[in-house]
Parts: sequence; C-alpha cells; structure tokens
Amino acid sequence: MKTLNDLFEDMLQDVYFAEKTLVKALPKMAKRATSANFKTALTGHLAQTVQHVTRLESVFEMLGKKPKAKECPAILGLVKEADEIMDEVEDDAVRDAGMVACAQAVEHYEIARYGSLAAWAEQLGMDDAVEVLSATLDEEIAADNGLNDLANSEINEAAPVDGKEEQDGEETEMSNADVSAVKAKRQAKQRA
Repeated sequence: MKTLNDLFEDMLQDVYFAEKTLVKALPKMAKRATSANFKTALTGHLAQTVQHVTRLESVFEMLGKKPKAKECPAILGLVKEADEIMDEVEDDAVRDAGMVACAQAVEHYEIARYGSLAAWAEQLGMDDAVEVLSATLDEEIAADNGLNDLANSEINEAAPVDGKEEQDGEETEMSNADVSAVKAKRQAKQRA
C-alpha cells in the first residue's frame, strides 16, 4: 500500500469481512441470551448488520470494485472471546453480562473502523461514501450506547456477585456497606 486510497480499500475489505462474520455470530448470541431486552437488541442489530453489508457493497461499487472481504483477525478474536464466554459461563445472568461486554467490544472496533473510513473518504473527495459510512457509524454508536444502557439498567444488576451465599436454602445478605462498595466498584469500572 502506497496511498490513502490503497489503505481505504484495504480497510473497507477488513470491515466487510467483519460485518459478514457478525451476520453469522449475532444469531448465536441472541439464541444464548436470557434477557429478553438483550435478545431484542441483538436481533435488531442483526438486521442493521445485514444493511451494513449492503452499504459496504455500495461503497465498493463507488470505487468501481467488486466487493471483497479480507480476513480480519481482530473480529475473529472478538467472536472467539464471545464463543468462549457462551461456552464457559454457567450462570445465565453472568453469561449475559459477558456477552454484552463482548458485543460492546465489537461495537468499539466497528466505531473505530467506520470513523476512519468516513474521514478518509472525506479526504479522498468521496462524498457519497462519506454519507454511507457516516450513516453506519451513527448506527454503531447508537448500538453501543444501547448496550451500555442495557448493561447498566438491567444486565449487570442481575448477575450474582461474591458475598451472597446460600446457607440452608436461605440467602445471607451482605451488609449495606458491602453492597455499596460493590456497586461503587461496578460504576467505576463502567465509567472507565
């Protein structure tokens, strides 16, 4: 690669592979999700992801190129991580929390890619591509925000934490100070 044009096309192939991979991965995640709201978010984003593939194909057409996917190790790693969580985590609520984190990692990856592609398309004078890529970028940002809201309002709260143990069929509650400390740690982690 010698020019920004070359880099743009290479990155376009990368994100095209990523989106096509996600079209296959999202239904698996939706099937394993136990939160109804999380299932809905995943299936809704699947529909958007199918549209993202179509949009990328239109950008390839704008370049006068046939759509081509270039294997993306980053997305393969993120999907593998989600698969591991789905296979290894026994508690449904904890699995949902892990899957939300994995879905957000994917969104952050896509936000970075679409942000760069839109900026480069603008520099290359590709106004139509800027419009298409920016529309997808906005949807990826909205998906990430939705996942974050879902995690903070429902998913993370449902996941059990250390400090609550079953004794003779009854739960032993943590002290209010302990609960406050756990919640403060969670909020700090979510803000980071």
